[in-house]
Amino acid sequence: MGKKRVTLADVARLAGLSTTAASMILTGRPDTRLSPEAHKKVHDAAASLGYRPNVAARALRTDKSRSIAFISDYVATTRFASGLIRGALAAAEEAKHVMLLLETGGEPAREIQAVEAALDRQVDGLIFAAMRAREVFVPDMAINVPVVMLNGTSARFSSSVLPDEYQGGRTAVEFLVRAGIRDDIVLLGHNAQQEEGLFRSEAISNRLRGIRDAMSDAGMAFLAEVSCWNWEPNFGYELTRKVLKTHRPRALLCLNDRLAFGAYQALGEAGLRIPEDIGLVSFDNDEIAGYLRPGLTTIGLPHEDMGHRAVQRLLEGPLTPGADLLAMPAIWRGSLPEKQA
Repeated sequence: MGKKRVTLADVARLAGLSTTAASMILTGRPDTRLSPEAHKKVHDAAASLGYRPNVAARALRTDKSRSIAFISDYVATTRFASGLIRGALAAAEEAKHVMLLLETGGEPAREIQAVEAALDRQVDGLIFAAMRAREVFVPDMAINVPVVMLNGTSARFSSSVLPDEYQGGRTAVEFLVRAGIRDDIVLLGHNAQQEEGLFRSEAISNRLRGIRDAMSDAGMAFLAEVSCWNWEPNFGYELTRKVLKTHRPRALLCLNDRLAFGAYQALGEAGLRIPEDIGLVSFDNDEIAGYLRPGLTTIGLPHEDMGHRAVQRLLEGPLTPGADLLAMPAIWRGSLPEKQA
């Protein structure tokens, strides 16, 4: 037979106080009008007995379980966006909440199971997170707790936390100008004419809009734009080789670091030096970016700050529509030249 659970009554009995008094002290009620000595007796008794509050019972009394659910597609099983979880866990701990982590692989049936599991455990709110910024599927079922979208958007739930992709796009162009590069720039990963009418995500649309607005404001234009749907290293490699057959760019503006990784390889094979011959700027600040030689200049994703803010927003009170846009950190490394004075 298991050890009997220590109850609040046990704590009160050892402290020599009523159960009501012990409850007020342990739940941190202000103005208990009980002496400091009484507070010490109760806390000493709780520590001595190994008392743990009955969370389920408290949830029934207060309608609060002090728990939240973090439902994601692939965030937990990939390194790319794990910062979302780290930030959310830190904020939950600060708020003295437990975070239930559920991963669905992006499968609708598992999304439904995850929501049901969270609601069965009477969580105080849900965070739906996406590995890459996109429109997130939310099951068409009754959800009677607050919901915040993290790194994604939803037609059903309009409170979200997102990176400020528009400003991030502008910053990438500003970095090129800072490096003294205003001409012969190739956009790697997107071609406006070829992709007209195609939609990647709201985040990518904002990133591209920031890039194009900044280029226009500076009186700059791309030498070429080359498109691929999957922004992976092998496509960055092939696109860069294709560009070098017909152009000699001064810089590549890559739409994510993985494209840039492939570009590095193609430029090396062509005998071109970074940044002396060709400069590069990119997005995401993948952890590998800092290990390249030279390091990759990139506009990062503030994943930990986003995860932290999502929990804060969920718990701070009634949710309001709209997005919290968090600044994307700009990391200058050696893939762009320092402008000569």
